[in-house]
Amino acid sequence: MKKISDFGKAFILNFNPQKFPSYQTEIEIEAPEKEQKQYLLKEPWWKRPFDIGFSIFAIAVSLPVMIPIAIAIKLTDGGSIFYTQKRPGLNGKEFTVYKFRTMYNNNEEILENYLKSNQKAYEEWKKYRKLKDFDPRVTPIGKFLRKTSLDELPQFLNVLKGDMSIVGPRPYISCEFDEYCIPKHIQKKLFSLKPGITGLWQVTKRNEAEFEERIKIDIEYIENQSFWLDIKIILKTIKVMFTGKGAY
Repeated sequence: MKKISDFGKAFILNFNPQKFPSYQTEIEIEAPEKEQKQYLLKEPWWKRPFDIGFSIFAIAVSLPVMIPIAIAIKLTDGGSIFYTQKRPGLNGKEFTVYKFRTMYNNNEEILENYLKSNQKAYEEWKKYRKLKDFDPRVTPIGKFLRKTSLDELPQFLNVLKGDMSIVGPRPYISCEFDEYCIPKHIQKKLFSLKPGITGLWQVTKRNEAEFEERIKIDIEYIENQSFWLDIKIILKTIKVMFTGKGAY
């Protein structure tokens, strides 16, 4: 039997389903008392038009940058330009997320061997799901792309497809919830909103936060989202891109 983390216990004790924002799809929420309730979730009217308009503008502006990035990635090792991965999105439905590839093709093998031979790196990976000081998987051009967040430019295509929003919770990986024993009702709350290219977590703690703290910050956004909060997060994201603070 898996042990629920302190974070999970705290949410079970304090979880209030009435705080759910309103979105478009009806989903079933698993309450801590195992009572099943239905909530009608409605996406704010401004969210989708804003996402489409901003994405078209961003792609048009960044196209002169995206082309040389794609060429540089291809010249690095001849591998694919884009990195794709399945992530759970709205209501837990899987979608394919797009990014510029920042790692070598055999990155999983590289990581496994590195963590086996480096205990400090292993502990850091378990805590943050990131390697701050040195990540042997990342290519030279990849380090630059990650520092400036330019590797996430292809995600504007995800927004146009309707899989993501400009601002929202982090697009988590399914296995992370099992690894950290995150309760189902917390997962469903995270899935009540489309994941975002940027979000409150990215402009506050970014990679400085531990995994469970990232979830707390994402839920804070879900419970308090507004048009002006999205604008504020976008402006802070632009600042973070230039400073590179918290990026690895």
